[in-house]
Amino acid sequence: MKLSTKLLGQVYQFKDLKEVFAKANEEKSGDRLAGIAAETVQERIAAKQVLSNITLADSRNYPLLSPEEDEVSRIIDGLINEPIYSSMKGWTVAELREYILSDDTTGNELKRISRGLSSEMIAAVTKLMSNLDLIHAANKLEVITHCNIPIGQKGVLASRLQPNHPTDSVEGMIASLKEGLSYGIGDAVVGINPVDDSVESVKRLLHATHDFIEKWKIPTQNCVLAHVTTQMKAIEQGAPADMIFQSIAGTEAANKSFGIDAALIDEANDMINKYGTSSGPHRLYFETGQGSELSAEAHFGIDQVTLEARNYGFARRYNPYMLNTVVGFIGPEYLYDSKQVIRAGLEDHFMGKMHDISMGVDICYTNHIRADQNDMEDLGVLLTAAGVNFIIATPMGDDCMLNYQSMSYHDVATLRQTMSRKPSPLFEEWLEEMGIMESGKLTKFAGDLTIFS
Repeated sequence: MKLSTKLLGQVYQFKDLKEVFAKANEEKSGDRLAGIAAETVQERIAAKQVLSNITLADSRNYPLLSPEEDEVSRIIDGLINEPIYSSMKGWTVAELREYILSDDTTGNELKRISRGLSSEMIAAVTKLMSNLDLIHAANKLEVITHCNIPIGQKGVLASRLQPNHPTDSVEGMIASLKEGLSYGIGDAVVGINPVDDSVESVKRLLHATHDFIEKWKIPTQNCVLAHVTTQMKAIEQGAPADMIFQSIAGTEAANKSFGIDAALIDEANDMINKYGTSSGPHRLYFETGQGSELSAEAHFGIDQVTLEARNYGFARRYNPYMLNTVVGFIGPEYLYDSKQVIRAGLEDHFMGKMHDISMGVDICYTNHIRADQNDMEDLGVLLTAAGVNFIIATPMGDDCMLNYQSMSYHDVATLRQTMSRKPSPLFEEWLEEMGIMESGKLTKFAGDLTIFS
């Protein structure tokens, strides 16, 4: 395995594969904070050149975090389909990129070979791709999952309705829920971030959303995004939950900082499959975001793109209904400005799809990052073109509880109309029955909460 190259008369020597991966990454403030980023553009190009000639076998034989030391590494390696891997282990990362982008390679073929790829291999090829490459490649992939309804079909842009409230008021949440539904939002999930991570609060919100969905016969799913253990206790006490949610990370140590491990997620998966109120078979919802391992001081010198890919390797074990990256939520320490947020959103979406995961994005930013709403709208257009399964929407694009900026209800409606996308088919039928949508467009009742009177 050659770890050096000559570029413009200068020799660049890298000490190991971990350094090559880190320095081949596009500029990210999180990598710079960790002290692992390329010092110059020339060094980044040199690292990409070295990485392009690394074989898939090299990536597996020289793990960035040994399976003997890390549960996530063991899970990722254990899921590799050995015959498929053996058929392409001699490929270089550059050859993998060319294969993925070839007009002759279909989405079904990408899904097949993905079973022979580790998360590190997928991260490696991501580093050699331009933004347009990531859009083109991801758009080939159709990943359909089913909870109460299916999402992920070609031509569908689903949405998570996020009716958060700063005091977990059921009345306030329901008002926001009605508004979102009136704009055609909520087919992926009605998902609430609770202020109060208590069993009683979670039970109250689950019952309220479940009762509203049942009353109006809405083809969707409910979920309250408390810690997995809180949700499990609520379900044990009879709360109606269609899915169980949990934030995950790309290393065992980072998962422990979230209070989870694979055994706990296994237990949660068994519980929701046994006691969940959805038809299934997919009943888990995961959330990720570049930089979480660094913020937990559990990154082991690995760059944040590779760690994010490892999130999806961990998630692949459970075949979730949906997963979204909260792409600009953590802050400028990890993604400094809109350029880095846009790049990260496209990277995450492609990597998730290459793990055969129903992938969504919370297109968002915090108020102290160098970005604005126009940047998020740009990313919304790019991700819609890339075939993102769902995006998250909040009232006026401003989450009044989490205090960050996201996409609004009407942003999703505009993306659908502009990019010729539709809600999921069963949800669209319901919207038409309610008079909210007609011939693929919102009617005069959009934004009118009185239709739920």
